[in-house]
Amino acid sequence: MSDSGTSVGEGDGTRAVRAGLPEAVKNEPTLPGPVFAAHYHLPGDVSGPYTYGRDDNPTWTLLERAIGELEAPGREDVETLVLASGVAAASAVLFSQVRAGDAVVLPNDGYQVLPLLRAQLEAYGVEVRTAPTANDAQFDVLDGAKLLWIETPSNPGLDTCDIRRLAEAAHARGALVAVDNTLATPLGQRPLELGADFSVASGTKQLTGHGDVLLGYVAGRDGEAMAAVRRWRKIVGAIPGPMEAWLAHRSIATLQLRVDRQCATALTVAEALRERPEVTGLRYPGLPDDPAHKVAAQQMRRYGCVVSFTLPTRARAERFLDALRLVDDATSFGGVRSTAERRGRWGGDAVPEGFIRLSVGAEDAEDLVADVLRALDESAE
Repeated sequence: MSDSGTSVGEGDGTRAVRAGLPEAVKNEPTLPGPVFAAHYHLPGDVSGPYTYGRDDNPTWTLLERAIGELEAPGREDVETLVLASGVAAASAVLFSQVRAGDAVVLPNDGYQVLPLLRAQLEAYGVEVRTAPTANDAQFDVLDGAKLLWIETPSNPGLDTCDIRRLAEAAHARGALVAVDNTLATPLGQRPLELGADFSVASGTKQLTGHGDVLLGYVAGRDGEAMAAVRRWRKIVGAIPGPMEAWLAHRSIATLQLRVDRQCATALTVAEALRERPEVTGLRYPGLPDDPAHKVAAQQMRRYGCVVSFTLPTRARAERFLDALRLVDDATSFGGVRSTAERRGRWGGDAVPEGFIRLSVGAEDAEDLVADVLRALDESAE
């Protein structure tokens, strides 16, 4: 993995710290506070960027600019739209781009809300095909599809697929390509540079990183397709609050610091877990012998903060979680405070009863490893 910077001012840290900031104005803050407005002064004919609070907001504008600078640095043809949540962003892409009679290809091992989206698409008369993420299996069901949805690394199994190869195959068949970039973040991979039409993510996770904001976004390079996403956002009103948008923008400044720390510690934790006999099915794309590593190394610059593994039984997994002291038993991932959960408690994921998804936070690596190993010892029968 190498830093993305090629000249002064183009490193990931510099870009994250300065992303989306407005031109400096004397005596004004470097990042203006949130704009709370349902309506704006609008005498005479309708003109200008801000007319009504459901359509646009100056706080969104700065955040959208910041995310766009991370997802597609140097690109002027990429538009970014923020929405109320990651699922709102995913729904905006899927439901704005397809109609009855179209076919969509989804992963069958992705985020657990995808089956709900599938059911709704099918209720609208859309054909939905599924295939696993690993080994580019979606390639085999692309013919005649209108849209391919990729999730790499997949959540929670951490499989990967070749974005560039699948995007080229999909485009050759006339299909659009959307990539869920939540787990990787723009500092881990840039789907638009790999050929995708949309990069979609939940900003709730590592992008904002503090577990206090619900947010989603769509970045795209096709003006007509993004206009349809914008129209969908307006129709359903899936908009973020200005405070959430401001908190997200503020948090992006520390993204590179958090991501580098969390990814390095995740690798250390994964290496420690590899030595434990009770741990099976250990997955982390950064491990050289992980099944996902070869593809991940080709398209990712950082491998993420999530480690998954399986303990022998549900009871053992629950004792392990209860014994942890530095890791919260909570869902979601990407926060500065480590979290873990027995993923099977939700249903919907094809995982063993003892499957653990561990999101590595920003704690000291030695402290976190010690806590995880101690909890494994204490949870043994």
